[in-house]
Amino acid sequence: MLEPRFAWHLPAPITIDPAVLARGANYGVSERLVGILGGRGITSVAGLEDYLGPAEAGLHEPGLLPDANQLLERLVRARDAAESVLVFGDFDADGLTGLAIMIRALRRFGLTAEPYVPSRLEEGHGLSLRAVEVAAVAGHRVIITVDTGSSSVSQVDEAAQRGIDVLITDHHRVPEVQPAALALVNPHRSDSSYPDPRLAGSGVAFKVAQLLLADLPGGPQTALALAELAAIGTVADVAPILGENRAIARIGLERIRTAPLVGLAALLARAGQAPASVDLETVSFVIAPRLNAAGRVGSAADAAALLLTDDPAEAAELAERLEANNVDRRVMTRKAVLEANAAVASEPGDGAATLVRGTWPIGVIGLVAARLAEERSRPAVVGTELDGVIRASCRSAGGIDLAAILAGCDDLLTRHGGHPGAAGLELRADQWEAFRDRFLALAAASLGPGEPSRPSLNVELVLPAMALDYGLIADLGRLAPTGPGNADPLIVVGGLTVTRVRAAAGGHTQLTLKRRLDVIDGIAFGWTELAGLVVEGDRLDVVARPVVRSFGGYESLQLEIRDAAPAGSNLGVAARLASRADLEGSSPRPTEPGEPAVEPAVTRGG
Repeated sequence: MLEPRFAWHLPAPITIDPAVLARGANYGVSERLVGILGGRGITSVAGLEDYLGPAEAGLHEPGLLPDANQLLERLVRARDAAESVLVFGDFDADGLTGLAIMIRALRRFGLTAEPYVPSRLEEGHGLSLRAVEVAAVAGHRVIITVDTGSSSVSQVDEAAQRGIDVLITDHHRVPEVQPAALALVNPHRSDSSYPDPRLAGSGVAFKVAQLLLADLPGGPQTALALAELAAIGTVADVAPILGENRAIARIGLERIRTAPLVGLAALLARAGQAPASVDLETVSFVIAPRLNAAGRVGSAADAAALLLTDDPAEAAELAERLEANNVDRRVMTRKAVLEANAAVASEPGDGAATLVRGTWPIGVIGLVAARLAEERSRPAVVGTELDGVIRASCRSAGGIDLAAILAGCDDLLTRHGGHPGAAGLELRADQWEAFRDRFLALAAASLGPGEPSRPSLNVELVLPAMALDYGLIADLGRLAPTGPGNADPLIVVGGLTVTRVRAAAGGHTQLTLKRRLDVIDGIAFGWTELAGLVVEGDRLDVVARPVVRSFGGYESLQLEIRDAAPAGSNLGVAARLASRADLEGSSPRPTEPGEPAVEPAVTRGG
């Protein structure tokens, strides 16, 4: 019997300010879209202008970052004294793109800057003592970290003893005991007054680039061009696509589509992706995995070299290596996910989170954690053991702040770091059970009482089947670029009849759904069980993302189905559909005081 997998959270009625509607009309967007944005908290004219206006207007003054002046002053002294700089970047896509931004900006600034990418297996996260030693031997007087370093207390002390100044640029949680760096540029510092602290590591590097190049001839435009790298790092690190991050994404996407760096062009060509069609989904599923694969199963230095080269031949060779790494990564991840699921199935229920340990390659445990968190809709911690030490990656679900929970386990851990959505840790193997118990208790406490037994889906429109058309999809497309915190809208489409259902390769289910006279294709990714739960003739209400698919030169509507229920079984949906029966194709109007509020679903058709 078909039952919904999720709790459907329908849009609450809202009152739309006439001035906001008028401003939306000036931008050429529908009242329906203004209603959706209102449901997302964008309820003022200023907020609407920030969202729809010029992207560059969404960038903040980089000098507002904490210790920005100290960083700039030290780099000016380094340039005047002809000192060289070692740039230490993390080995994931955010750290690698941030490293490339920093190297390119420093060289444009007039400094000799050399990259250093640590080994995931041998050095792990954070500024490493090996890097400090390399800097000392090479004669570098300055180390700049990118996307890491906020917890590297002993390493910064060691650098100081070797006569090296450390400048930290990072976006991870700042611990109570901070490293004695010359500058700690992190918008999450408790004393920070930066307007938008949601920047990724590459985003902070981008702001530093703007700071360094602001007064150079052509410098501001050179810095803006680096937004293509910051956009990739921002998406790869699952930072919210809101505020300044969204501005960076908009600027960066335009650059990738029109004039990508030589290395990115080679990477896209090897993946069979045209730059002109790149969107944030391409970044998530094509670009970022290939950059990450180098650090997971190959050498992250190859990915850094790809982002730094201006030689097409070298770029093509490096792109080929990353493609091979990505193939290996897929095989290794698939095997590890199967083993992790089997291990979890053999243990008692974990309640608020999933924790599992094994002997998987260190480079894939983050991917396994992400898969478990997605499949089980609860946080996942996946550890791998080597020589009595467990390294683990954590991925969040359900709004649980991983960085805060790990801080509550600090006495059990050798080291840890990260942010609310993703984190990493290291501990002795004999501390695993104590850590597991503590983590579960803290995760359960953070959920609070009354947490729903099913995960939720936020729905932003409830529509009868005939209201789904190309105009709707074009309308919703004006929300782009979208991503975490600002996702593609999910809609409920009611009253669809199943005319065909079949299980598809890869664990998916394909449906053909009839409206009145025509049909729409539906695909439920990763929901193979759906094929056994519905039959021809069933009437359904579905939660889906509407898209346009092209095949053989023809376009068609498709629903990417996230959940489904028998038509009319969700009383809230049934009531919304009934109330819309005579409103299809009508236009909303702003409400006056005392009138019923306009709900986001009641909007202009197509």
